[in-house]
Amino acid sequence: MKRTKLNYCFHNPNSAEDTADFLCKLLMEANAGKVERAIEEATSQCAKDSEYIAVHEGMKADAPGEELVNIRCRRAR
Repeated sequence: MKRTKLNYCFHNPNSAEDTADFLCKLLMEANAGKVERAIEEATSQCAKDSEYIAVHEGMKADAPGEELVNIRCRRAR
């Protein structure tokens, strides 16, 4: 049995700029989770590869004898 080929036609009353803007916003919203995960992974990898990591002002030293330096960075372990 032969299948009939489906032919779709869409009528878009919006301008090309409006359509592109809508699609861009839609795709950004749909991929927001992936982008956040990618940023977190890149930040984590950068912290692992770096000799120094930034320290929050209110953060305390993790180990006895470890000091936080004035530039708010400490050696990565």
